Amino acid sequence: MPKASVIGLGKSGVAAARLLKREGWEVVLSDGNTSDTLLQQQQELAAEQITVKVGQSLELNGDNLPQLIVVSPGVPWDIPVLVKARQLGIETIGEMELAWRNLRSLPWVGITGTNGKTTTTALIAAIFQAAELDAPACGNIGYAACEVALSQGRGTETQIQNCIDWVIAEISSYQIESSVSLAPRIGVWTTFTPDHLSRHQTLENYYNIKAKLLHQSELQVFNGDDAYLSQLGLSAWPDAYWTSVKGKDFLISEKGFYIEDDWVVEKLTATSAPEPIVKVSTLRMVGEHNQQNLLMAVATARLAGINRNAIARAIREFPGVAHRLEHICTWEGIDFINDSKATNYDAAEVGLASVKSPAILIAGGEAKAGDDTAWLAKIHSQAAAVLLIGSAAPAFAKRLQEVGYYSYQIVETMERAVPRAAELAKEYQAPVVLLSPACASFDQYPNFEVRGDRFRQLCLDWAKVEKLQYNSILSSPLPN
Repeated sequence: MPKASVIGLGKSGVAAARLLKREGWEVVLSDGNTSDTLLQQQQELAAEQITVKVGQSLELNGDNLPQLIVVSPGVPWDIPVLVKARQLGIETIGEMELAWRNLRSLPWVGITGTNGKTTTTALIAAIFQAAELDAPACGNIGYAACEVALSQGRGTETQIQNCIDWVIAEISSYQIESSVSLAPRIGVWTTFTPDHLSRHQTLENYYNIKAKLLHQSELQVFNGDDAYLSQLGLSAWPDAYWTSVKGKDFLISEKGFYIEDDWVVEKLTATSAPEPIVKVSTLRMVGEHNQQNLLMAVATARLAGINRNAIARAIREFPGVAHRLEHICTWEGIDFINDSKATNYDAAEVGLASVKSPAILIAGGEAKAGDDTAWLAKIHSQAAAVLLIGSAAPAFAKRLQEVGYYSYQIVETMERAVPRAAELAKEYQAPVVLLSPACASFDQYPNFEVRGDRFRQLCLDWAKVEKLQYNSILSSPLPN
């Protein structure tokens, strides 16, 4: 029986281990961390005859080496054990690549980008599903890619094709880096700004990793309003379909999708007539960035042959994405907005630009490398006050002082930030409390979803308690 090692006991690693076990591999899953949750998973997987080593890293010593190593998305591609594995000739791939090998008979949409990919992925999946296609969203959103492969059972390729029509995958640079042969039918590139440089080292390396996915895609869709991508334009991507919210005159290519008079307009070839597809105003989400996401989603759907009615229905009903400008509640006329997915300066700048001003901003977490200039300018113009949390708080406070902004407080935790934000919103008559951290979450939370969930719960609890206190005052007897 061939031996495989899986690194990382998250949902991707567990799905990969189960898929390999089903294919007849002897599987060992390792995770350097330990917790009650991981120990419980260890017991569950042991019952499936999958060995789990908690609190232990993979070691490549002796003769009993694995023939295959599968890496979860969060595991750096250049850690010493993986470098050694490649030197020893051990095949080393990511979880996404393993899923691709099991589902490559199906057409894939692969969505990547620094920002915007989750919303675009969710919208594409909604449109495909409105067209009555079985098109699960997976990767960085929804299911782990190997979970989709597992859901198909042991059927032949023909049977698999009868079950799933398309795979809609949000694919991070980490997942592209560890995928050798992944080649979507349609590749989508949403935006490109500096991010993850602590892992990828240089902007050029980060770009080349993203570009790999698009080069291997049969059809390519680009956000033509992105400053970096638009500079490259046709010289780098001559056959791509470009998009622009600014209209036909700003379309980089002679084919693509643009907005005109509140319509998404399609121009599939240089000689074809422009054709209106769907009204932009039917989309509930605000902001120009969401119009860009809409364009890319519609372009993908049309290239896949989906009709206008399904597109219009999906867009009309699309609720938005959790943790990306997600409306949580309204308390005394103040909207509480969860933008926990804004994990870098560019995304946080978009978040502030998309809500009513002045806003009370909650920011901070584990800081990332990047240019904070535009974000700080947006704070100056649109934030009445800033509450700082997490390990980045002192550095952010210093940066705010350097640009002459002093309406900030270091509150350290989300538990302190939410009630203080509500108080400041009333004091400044601010219509919005916005969590848009501009940071990773790992200093205080396992991921941005848990951070956003905590913010959501605190907001709902605050609004509920305040309402109960108000009702209690109303029901109290008047003094004599």
